Amino acid sequence: MSTIKVGLVQMSCTDVVSENLAKAEKGIRDAASKGAQIICLQELFTSLYFCDVEDYDNFNLAESVPGPSTNALGLVAKELDVVIVASLFEKRAQGIYHNTTAVIDADGSYLGKYRKMHIPDDPAYFEKFYFTPGDLGYKVFKTKFATLGVLICWDQWYPEAARLTALAGAEILFYPTAIGWATSQNQETNDEQFNAWQTIQRSHAIANGVHVVSVNRVGLEQNGLMKFWGGSFVSNPFGKLLAHASHDQEEVLVVEVDLAKTDQYRTHWPFMRDRRIDSYAEIVKRYID
Repeated sequence: MSTIKVGLVQMSCTDVVSENLAKAEKGIRDAASKGAQIICLQELFTSLYFCDVEDYDNFNLAESVPGPSTNALGLVAKELDVVIVASLFEKRAQGIYHNTTAVIDADGSYLGKYRKMHIPDDPAYFEKFYFTPGDLGYKVFKTKFATLGVLICWDQWYPEAARLTALAGAEILFYPTAIGWATSQNQETNDEQFNAWQTIQRSHAIANGVHVVSVNRVGLEQNGLMKFWGGSFVSNPFGKLLAHASHDQEEVLVVEVDLAKTDQYRTHWPFMRDRRIDSYAEIVKRYID
């Protein structure tokens, strides 16, 4: 299929998992009713963003993947004939947890998962306490409607991750995300951070000639100390914004994308053709002394 519709569910969360699952399902149904064929949820959508603190009780939020959430979403996907991209807190084994995104095909089948590779450790984002770095590599998923690449939040700052996923055949890069502003910051800092976040992802679209879909959460969390900035968006393969959401409202966006644009842009702007792969060996070094 050349032209498809993608759905983005930008929502706020509570500390009640069942409420978040119900809201996500409502968003999926809303997107499907507007014609969406591939629908992406935000990072860790079943809970509040719990990584603001190092609290052992939060490990109780984790589940197996596949597991209860993928089973429930599989029924929805089959009923609506949609692909669902769902970010979950995975319990792999005792003491081993991952930040994981599952992909469910339009027939309800579980296609597989991607485990977040880049794990941040910053104030209010203490993810290294919870998540083991991913070990599945950069993945693509051949769904009914398109071949997807999935990366997660902090991965979005790394051009290497986008490049490798695109080289593996991804037609669209999806980024489930949870990122916000400390409410103590001034507006200039907020604007700078948001612009950098959006710009780096649009640059991945340009460099790789693929559409990029980024889905962020919204709302105040952490007792009002963090405002998740929403701003979910879709970029075409040359960085043009096709749609974007607000910073403070729950929204469901449905956006038409033309996958044939990849060939068009890669032909006219042949960044992939002109890569000097013979000169990149040192990219695997931490630093070149």
